[in-house]
Amino acid sequence: MRPRMPGYLPRPYGGARKASRHRVDVVPILQCLFLPWLLFCAVYALLSCSLHFYRPSLAYTLVALAAFLPTTLAWISLRLQSFQPSWYSFLAVTTLVAWLLGVVFGNLNYAATTEPFSQYINMDVLPEVSPTVWDGEAAMSVGRVYFGKDSALDVRRSMAFKNVDTYCVAPISVLQGGVILPLETYDFWAIGVDCCSVNAADFHCGEARNPAAHSGLRLLDSEHRSFYRLAVEQAEAAYGLKARHPVFFYWVEDATAEMDSFRNDGYKYFLIGMLSHFAWQLLCVILAVAAFSKWGYS
Repeated sequence: MRPRMPGYLPRPYGGARKASRHRVDVVPILQCLFLPWLLFCAVYALLSCSLHFYRPSLAYTLVALAAFLPTTLAWISLRLQSFQPSWYSFLAVTTLVAWLLGVVFGNLNYAATTEPFSQYINMDVLPEVSPTVWDGEAAMSVGRVYFGKDSALDVRRSMAFKNVDTYCVAPISVLQGGVILPLETYDFWAIGVDCCSVNAADFHCGEARNPAAHSGLRLLDSEHRSFYRLAVEQAEAAYGLKARHPVFFYWVEDATAEMDSFRNDGYKYFLIGMLSHFAWQLLCVILAVAAFSKWGYS
């Protein structure tokens, strides 16, 4: 058996290295830089894209399969080196962190952008809706409504309901000759949070002060819908109104452009996530190179 040379020690990424001269191996460094980042991008994209909305089981199956990489690397590191400081152990830990971060931020991006956009795109659109003709029951399946140039918010009949936050509502009515017409039924309401006074009718939510705003984007959050209903009930009691089937909208100038902003924000957050994780991974690799060089690893 050939004796081991006294000037050589086992390399943590395989092979041997000379103790008196530290040579940086670029290949494991590049692997540790790009593999976790690519895994993060893949998981982040899977959970952020529309596949998560239309085929959630397939999306989560692919995400689960992506966990095979950090699991395999952890098994190799534990079996070969018992998690001693090495590029194998570093790669195992950082790919696991990348997978977890991809799952967390992918779901957050989906909930904030992709899910509402996908819901709106699959709901009906109503052009030229008049609050004097239409009622809320006929608009239960709509996501975007264009009320026409003569529509206006009846701020004098706005109301607020306080429950930690202030839930504000204002009926959508019709303006003729500079006068807001009274309606038989007030089923269309503009809404907002913390944008009105509890003791005064001063609704300024969304684009309420924009004279070009004549459209609404449907409220999707069922959790807060009950609070807006309570605000409408208070308005009914205070002003003698009738609201048989109240439907709630965010008052905007262009409902379609507002809907598209969710998709654009999704792309923006995905790009920010990619760049941020790459910067994080680069920092980790630089620190690992410095630490391994100090400890005598290459």
